[in-house]
Amino acid sequence: MKYAQIGPIAIHLPERIETNADLAALFPKWDMDLIYSKTGIAARHIAEPDECASDLGVAAAEKLFDEHQIDRGSIDFLLFCTQTPDYPLPTSACLMQHRLGLPTSIGALDFNLGCSGFVYGLSLAEGLIRGGMAQRILLITAETYSKYIDDEDRSLRTIFGDGAAATLIDASKTPSLSSFSFGTDGSAGDALMVNSGGARPAESALQPRSRLRWASKLYMDGPGLIKLTLETVPQTIERVLAEGQVDESDIDLYLVHQATHKMLDQLRREMRVDEDRMPTALRDYGNTVSSTIPIIMNELRASGRLRRGSRCLMAGFGVGFSWAGCLWTETWQNKAVTPADLEAA
Repeated sequence: MKYAQIGPIAIHLPERIETNADLAALFPKWDMDLIYSKTGIAARHIAEPDECASDLGVAAAEKLFDEHQIDRGSIDFLLFCTQTPDYPLPTSACLMQHRLGLPTSIGALDFNLGCSGFVYGLSLAEGLIRGGMAQRILLITAETYSKYIDDEDRSLRTIFGDGAAATLIDASKTPSLSSFSFGTDGSAGDALMVNSGGARPAESALQPRSRLRWASKLYMDGPGLIKLTLETVPQTIERVLAEGQVDESDIDLYLVHQATHKMLDQLRREMRVDEDRMPTALRDYGNTVSSTIPIIMNELRASGRLRRGSRCLMAGFGVGFSWAGCLWTETWQNKAVTPADLEAA
């Protein structure tokens, strides 16, 4: 039996950086000190008007290939998580296959999930590998929520940043991912949404749950999402621990979606987990949706806090309303992996 093993990760962020100081200069009435105290975000990377999520994802993948000497011909499946695709059709993953020069024999698909998307992507990769359908998977998460946000929207512009992560997932004889747990509550679809641009006519489209204060295409009920998170995520984490037959004290790090400082602080308090075991990577990136977990993994690896053998619990939650969690043990060693290594694994 083969299992999915998380390998190297590469991050790509747009060149343009928008700081809190920039926003304070544009909007003197915005209390950026108060906003920072709630969000924990000081800067965000913002895509250019002609820069799309697929562009960020391709750049992250190219960086992954270059930095880790990965033979792109060894990729046999491409998974792309985004809610800002280039087109309603064709599938962005198909276009990215061509741009990246990947074999035409690979499978490629988009999946439309937000902040739970990375964990869902890992579960898809695990299923493909355990089912014998793939050996080496490229999982890309990329988002450009800024394209849905009006310039004067104080609640959203100060939170969301654009970015992408490319994660290599290899087949291995050693299991490292387990105890996946999922949840879905579509009755909360009106808590975070873009209700235009799809095929449903405006007169029958799902409506935001409260009045619109800004002209953004993206609507978010922040307090409602915090309430949903506190109701669902701790229970999901308990299920993951029970399924894995591990105690809370056995977990070295909780790698959770980086929403805002306020949400993470309330979640930590609810779970009674100290800040050191639930680290953050928000300050310089903002909420990058499906890429927040791989971004923090990449930072923790670089700092040495995430080491081989570290036992982690991942949890993603957000738009949908959708949530997912799993156990993961770090097994990757920072070295180039060749097709011969895959055959021997």
